[in-house]
Amino acid sequence: MKILIVEDDQKIASFVKKGLKEQGYVVDACHNGDEGYNLASGESYDVILLDIMLPGRDGLSILRSLREEKNTVPVILLTARSGLDERVEGLNLGADDYLPKPFFMEELIARIIAVSRRSSGDQLSVMHHDDLTLNLITREVKRADESLELTSREFNLLELLMRSPGRVYSRTQLLEHVWGYDFDPQTNVVDVYIRRVRGKIDPPHSGSLIETVRGVGYRFKAE
Repeated sequence: MKILIVEDDQKIASFVKKGLKEQGYVVDACHNGDEGYNLASGESYDVILLDIMLPGRDGLSILRSLREEKNTVPVILLTARSGLDERVEGLNLGADDYLPKPFFMEELIARIIAVSRRSSGDQLSVMHHDDLTLNLITREVKRADESLELTSREFNLLELLMRSPGRVYSRTQLLEHVWGYDFDPQTNVVDVYIRRVRGKIDPPHSGSLIETVRGVGYRFKAE
C-alpha cells in the first residue's frame, strides 16, 4: 500500500512515516499544502493522511479540489482541533475518516486498512484463495492451516497481487506500489521476491499461484 502523509508538524510526520514503513508500507511525506496537493493530484496513492491546518493550501481545500476532480483516493483527516463543525465539513467534502491528534499508531493502521477495504469494495479482513488465507489485520498468512512466515515486503507483494486476481502487474508497477520510487527500475528485486513468495506459498510439485506473463510481469492466478 502506498500512502501520502501531508502534515506540517515534521516530528509527527516523521514518527508516522517510520511507523508505517516498519509495517512495510511505501510512504511519501510533505509538510505544506501546496506540495501536498501537487503530490495527491499528480501521483497514485492508496490512502492519503491529510492534516487540516497546513501552510499554503489547507487540508479541506485540498480535499475539496481532489473530489471536484473526481479523485476518489481514500482520505483520512488528521487534526488537533476537536470542533464538530470542522469534522462534519470534512466528511461532507468527501473524507473517508477522521482521526484527532494525538493518536495511537495501531488505531491509525486499523483505519488505513478499513478505508482501503471500503475503497476496493472488499469488506473482509481475511483474503482467501483456495486454502491460502491472508489476514490484513494480524498480517498472518496460512496455507492449509499451516502458518507461513513472510517478511513485511513479501506480505505486501502478495497482498497487492491477491487483491486483483488475473490482473497483470508490470515490474515497474510492483516496484512503485511495494518498494517506492527510490529503487532502480532496472533492479531484479521484484523477481527475487516473487521467487521467495512462491517458495513459501506454493506446495511442492504443484503449479504456482503467482503466474509469470512473459515480457510483461506477474499476476495472481484467477479462481
